Amino acid sequence: MVNAGLILEGGGMRGVYTAGVLDYFLEQGLFFDHNYGVSAGSVMLCSYLSRQKGRSLDVYTRFCADKRYCSVRSLLFTGDLFGVKFCYYDIPERLLPFDFDAYDAFEGKAYAVVTNVKDGSPEYLPMKEMHTIGIESVRASSSMPLVSRMVPINGEKYLDGGMSDSIPIRRSIADGNRKNVVIMTKEIGYRRKPSSIGWLLRLRYPLRRKLVDRMINRHEQYNDTLDFISSEVKAGRAFLIQPKKRGNVGRIEKDPEKLKALYEEGYRDAGEIYPELIRFLEK
Repeated sequence: MVNAGLILEGGGMRGVYTAGVLDYFLEQGLFFDHNYGVSAGSVMLCSYLSRQKGRSLDVYTRFCADKRYCSVRSLLFTGDLFGVKFCYYDIPERLLPFDFDAYDAFEGKAYAVVTNVKDGSPEYLPMKEMHTIGIESVRASSSMPLVSRMVPINGEKYLDGGMSDSIPIRRSIADGNRKNVVIMTKEIGYRRKPSSIGWLLRLRYPLRRKLVDRMINRHEQYNDTLDFISSEVKAGRAFLIQPKKRGNVGRIEKDPEKLKALYEEGYRDAGEIYPELIRFLEK
């Protein structure tokens, strides 16, 4: 296990790119003592830290077209586009079993980044006790605004961590990590544009002004973080892995072949860049 931070951006089902990178790391036996997952990134962390190579890809490709997994019907009848019971309980407990024992044996730390709906601030919840509160932390981190219910945990309510801290490299540095490896799902050269749905956010969350302001201004913080990561890379303190070009996989993708192709892209990119990554970590 290396003394460094691993930071995983979200991106809905584009997170399958991250799954490909992590599966290559898993083959090489590469693990980090501090891990931070945002939204889909927190989901990808689970199978990586439980050492279940290929499991994240299997979940996506096997269930992406299943209405129990993700559907407008689920949104209308439950308030969640992604079926909570099916995604967070039926799949890991029965359909594609999650290795809870192997995950519990991991000696490092893992955090799911969430957004407190009270004031729009980020929080970093430990991914422990995955049978109970841990899986709810992952669910909260992945609960996209507008199409998910708020997730209650310890008296607070949370939504998607990408709304408040999409790429938590500053948090990792604050935790003492002098080196950080960042896996993004956005392509090289990407810059976030201002939100065009501010009116809808205000309509959906009329009593959550700070939360709405955070979402409307998200592009400013996101792009500032990109600039910060770039400076950290140039200084030799961060290592960035991301797609070379924009892909054709959406945040919600129903085509398993597209998902498999993006996974393989992540796996290939990790293999190509791995010797350079090891040199970075061993400096």
